[in-house]
Amino acid sequence: MLQVHKGEHVPTSLSKWSHAETCQRPQWDSRLQLEPDQDNYRNHEEVTLSCPVGFQPSFTHVKCVRKFLTISHGKSAYREVWLGKDSRGRWNRTQNRVECIEVLHVDPRTLEVSSTSIKLNWSCQVPEACSHMQAMCRLAGPSSPGCEAEEVVGEEMLHGQEGTFSCSALQPFTEYSVTISRQPHTILYEGLFKTKETVPDKPEQLWLDPSTGSLSWEPLPSCKGEIIGYQLNITARSAQDRALLELERLRLSGSVTAHPLPAHGPGTSYVVTVRGLTAAGAGAAALREFRTNGSDTPQPPAMSCRSARDISASQGTAVLPLHPIPPPFRSHQLLVAAVHNSTTVEGVCSAEPQPFNASRQPGAYVAAVLNLSSPMDFVLGDGTRGQGYHNAALRPGCSYTALLRLVRRSQQAEKVTCICYSFSVVAGQEPAPLLSRMSIATAVAVVVTLLALGILLLLVIFRSVCASPPLLSVSTLHCQGVPKQSLRQSKVGHWAVIQTTASPPFLFSAGLWT
Repeated sequence: MLQVHKGEHVPTSLSKWSHAETCQRPQWDSRLQLEPDQDNYRNHEEVTLSCPVGFQPSFTHVKCVRKFLTISHGKSAYREVWLGKDSRGRWNRTQNRVECIEVLHVDPRTLEVSSTSIKLNWSCQVPEACSHMQAMCRLAGPSSPGCEAEEVVGEEMLHGQEGTFSCSALQPFTEYSVTISRQPHTILYEGLFKTKETVPDKPEQLWLDPSTGSLSWEPLPSCKGEIIGYQLNITARSAQDRALLELERLRLSGSVTAHPLPAHGPGTSYVVTVRGLTAAGAGAAALREFRTNGSDTPQPPAMSCRSARDISASQGTAVLPLHPIPPPFRSHQLLVAAVHNSTTVEGVCSAEPQPFNASRQPGAYVAAVLNLSSPMDFVLGDGTRGQGYHNAALRPGCSYTALLRLVRRSQQAEKVTCICYSFSVVAGQEPAPLLSRMSIATAVAVVVTLLALGILLLLVIFRSVCASPPLLSVSTLHCQGVPKQSLRQSKVGHWAVIQTTASPPFLFSAGLWT
């Protein structure tokens, strides 16, 4: 027999004979690997078939058998028939094209990958090939710089025609391989998976440079996910104005590890939190407290809110002396909460305000939106309504916290400044009279002013009397400095005589009697 290998030239003189004695390479599944690998095979030559990892051919051995096919008019022709060997060693005719069949199928639609586990569902497509199967998980590659991922021991024997295999206690953001094989060394399935990201750990080191006022922290490694940024929250309390609270939220890029603290003068207390960000969200916060004098163990000044005046329980109102928060000419919000403590102030200041809801009290609500450019006295509780706010009447027996709030936003930052007012509405409480509400210094100044005005008025009246006629009178002489007790007026004919009572009498003046 003539054996022609793939790629060899067949001489013309032998082509007729070779055509009669050989079979052409079958046009089956392109994934099939034939051994020997030829373009033509001899009659009854056995060929071994194989497939890529995880697949198995319909038949592992085939051979071609040439048979005569009689055609009309006495002519005959050869026909190629391929036979396949079954598991019992019997040769049967291949009814369909031979192909690579997936031995073990893993449904990608049911694949579950989390930050700490991998779970897959499998089913056997070739029952006789699915005995003695073993599945296992392994760390597929080195960990990220600065991270140490431990090797996992995830092995399980698989039984039956279908089931579930899980790998647990895995490291986030790490590559693992899952292999299902038939003992001893036949791989039926192999997959490479990367566990999902999770939130990062908190930054371990956080410090303040006193010379620059800049806050710094150590960059986080990408152990639990790619660090895409940092979330920085700064709460500042001023020692000069203890009713003032400033909150600043910043989103910084993953390459930034320092940021200056806002300047608020000596004695300012800062509470700073830094969180790392991955695609899964923000991680735990590193918290530190600082003061502008360089100490990192401050005693933050307690909040001391400003007071209200003219509180009226019957009308449900109170007057707040408001001053614009620099810079002026910005929209201010006036928020009200029916509670008072330092936690309330910070919580109300930082949260997104809500419209008034009577059923939700004592929750915080928006009482007014003000374009405040100069100081003003604002009547809280007068019932005014507007778009998104309601200046609701105050309730007797309640303690209130009111916040004048200014928000400034940019693409990467939000700055919220609040000034707090606190007061209580006592049942029966009404505004006091003006004088009783004055301070001692103010009251004394008012009394002195009134006395001075009274004395001045008396002097004016007194001088007008002294300047009036008649010319000859005891009053006139008295106004000119003569004691009234030493004067005596008498009538002599048509004359009026005024003389002293001393002895001898002294004539002061005389004139016509009027």
